[in-house]
Amino acid sequence: MKLYGRTTSFNVQKVLWLLTELNLDFQHIELGGRFGGLDNCEFKQLNPMGKVPVLVDNGRAVWESHTILRYLAAQYGSPTWYSACAFERSLYERWLDWSQTIFQPAFMGTFWGYYRMPPNKRDMVAVNRHLDSCINCLATINKQLQQTSYLAGNTLSLADIVVGAVIYRLTSQGLEIPLPEHVSNWYQKLKSRPGYKTWVMSDFTELKAREDF
Repeated sequence: MKLYGRTTSFNVQKVLWLLTELNLDFQHIELGGRFGGLDNCEFKQLNPMGKVPVLVDNGRAVWESHTILRYLAAQYGSPTWYSACAFERSLYERWLDWSQTIFQPAFMGTFWGYYRMPPNKRDMVAVNRHLDSCINCLATINKQLQQTSYLAGNTLSLADIVVGAVIYRLTSQGLEIPLPEHVSNWYQKLKSRPGYKTWVMSDFTELKAREDF
């Protein structure tokens, strides 16, 4: 099993974290960013979109981070990760979709507008607009965590993987973002997990004020 993608990509981090949670053996190949390689013909054969992450398992390529997560949970996860019940799976599936379409774009607006932008080029009106969206998202997450220990129930799931991967970078980029009580408690639990500490809570300072990748 091989995973292609630079460690500083939080979409790659999601997959690295899950691979660790599932105790799977894999080879990690840094690609993209300062490592380059996305335009190589060999890589384009794996993913015609030319983006990371890409997982190659038994010679078969899987791309798009959330698709890779679903594949790993279905192929290698216990019933805790991949229930036989479609409704039970929907409890985390909805958070994958919500994160990708609502939370992640709001976060990316702050990250690219603030952290990845040189200070003299920042549009703080736009950054604060995205920040407000992030704060609304945190309120939504907090409301769910008032009812359950994790986002899709009382055990870690793909929901926590995709949302949790955003939380660290959102709160570590230099903006003042207080976490609601239940989000903060959940975040502390995530930070105690080896895969989260190793892959998500990693150095991303090479991206500061860098617009090119």
